[in-house]
Amino acid sequence: MAYANLTPKPAGMVDIRVLHMPRGDQVPNNDRYPAVMARDALGGGQDDAAVKALLRENGWGGAWTWRVFDFHHFHPDAFEVLAVARGSATLMLGGPQGKEIDVEAGDVMILPPGFGHRQIEARGGFQICGAYPPGQENYTVIRTDEGYDEAMLKEIASVENPSTDPVWGGDGPLLKALLEPG
Repeated sequence: MAYANLTPKPAGMVDIRVLHMPRGDQVPNNDRYPAVMARDALGGGQDDAAVKALLRENGWGGAWTWRVFDFHHFHPDAFEVLAVARGSATLMLGGPQGKEIDVEAGDVMILPPGFGHRQIEARGGFQICGAYPPGQENYTVIRTDEGYDEAMLKEIASVENPSTDPVWGGDGPLLKALLEPG
């Protein structure tokens, strides 16, 4: 499928990685779901309007273009897709106890509720697009210094799963990697 002049790479040609991160004192991550990343799913750099159109066409709303906050944070009430439109960056995924990950134009990831993330460094005019499943567009940003408690863990566990893959639509491989245990 082509969206606003953007045709994702065939799913079978994309390396999908699953990132499990432990719960920390400041960031809960997600006990049930990992973060998932599809390397170069978009085939390199893309116009951000085309990236946002692709996400919208596949049922993910509230699309924006910017960068990732430079402080550790998480969203207890939303799944979030992040698609790199241009440049590259080093992100810290999983909170202070997490892992540094280099991302570049064309990479797409889904972060489940509670999963920590922050931008460490940006290069080459880094630009990233984000979006959310229906009903999750008005998400909350929790900084690590705010912490979390049992009530927030219950909120994280109660967030409705996305129903479509943000890149390939339907029950595409990125959504399957997110929702299937393993």
